[in-house]
Amino acid sequence: MNRQIVMAERPSGELALHHFRAEVVPMPERPADAVLLRNILVSVAPGARAAMQGPTHRPQLVPGELIPSSVVAEVVAGPPDGPAPGSVVTGTAGWQEYSVVPASAVRPLEPVGPLSHQLGFLGLNGLTAYFGIHAIARVRAGETVLVSGAAGGVGHLAGQLARAAGARAVGISGSDDKNRILESKLGYAATVDRRSASFQDDLRAACPDGVNVYFDNVGGPILESVLPLLVKHGRIVCCGVTSHYDLGDPPPGPRDLAVRLIAKSLRMEGFLVADHRPRWEEALRDLRRMHAAGELTILEDIRDGLDSAPAALVAMMAGGNVGQLAVRLAQDPPGRPPA
Repeated sequence: MNRQIVMAERPSGELALHHFRAEVVPMPERPADAVLLRNILVSVAPGARAAMQGPTHRPQLVPGELIPSSVVAEVVAGPPDGPAPGSVVTGTAGWQEYSVVPASAVRPLEPVGPLSHQLGFLGLNGLTAYFGIHAIARVRAGETVLVSGAAGGVGHLAGQLARAAGARAVGISGSDDKNRILESKLGYAATVDRRSASFQDDLRAACPDGVNVYFDNVGGPILESVLPLLVKHGRIVCCGVTSHYDLGDPPPGPRDLAVRLIAKSLRMEGFLVADHRPRWEEALRDLRRMHAAGELTILEDIRDGLDSAPAALVAMMAGGNVGQLAVRLAQDPPGRPPA
């Protein structure tokens, strides 16, 4: 039998535990061209909350449907020309102990380093930060890069990548404690608490020369606050809108958005990391190099047991995590080299 977490009912506002349900179902059958995976780690990401709310790059979830996620898993069985049983792969599956996915949809992993890194800086979060900073924003030395959700799985990497490119990184998070981590551990030049009563003044003080690039993970009112600070030919990287996900009726977009974009020749662009799939290996090599050189500090929050996944996502939506959030379901395969 296979244990899994599904959406029990569609949230109409703030996410809560009663929106999830644990189920025990028969083991999935494996088609000839698919692999059976024993999931070791599953990600906890805002994208799962977005899919519960409505269609995104994937269809909207319906009650009873599995919560989607990236996974790191051991291959149990597969086709002769696929990854060998016992090997470790990553791909998109869901919150469950075992998954069946097409063999072509998984990526074999090198047997080095903590497996949790494959969901973080060597996974979709790292690739999203990398292509957002380099391919979409095209950050240049001397620029000011403002990152919202800066303590999250993508945000804590985006600021470091901007800094490594020679830019001045400024972070927005939801607490002074997070901001201390951003400045002391990750090299952010300045930080702002979005919950502060003086947020607008603090933001202007943190960006005295304006903002060249806004890496937006949250949307909503913060985007509206940032728009006046963007300089001529500034860029807005639309990565996520987490401020909308827990609202039954998301607010309308910033006022006078088109006027502001035109007046300062701003560029506002959304993207999916899958858009850049041909360059993934190049990006991963660069990320590994930067980590080995001490240019990237990795923050992780790893919970234990499948049943902890719903509470982890609820906490994430309330700002209760720092760095990559994931859930460990099983131990690493025997014989894996240490980090």
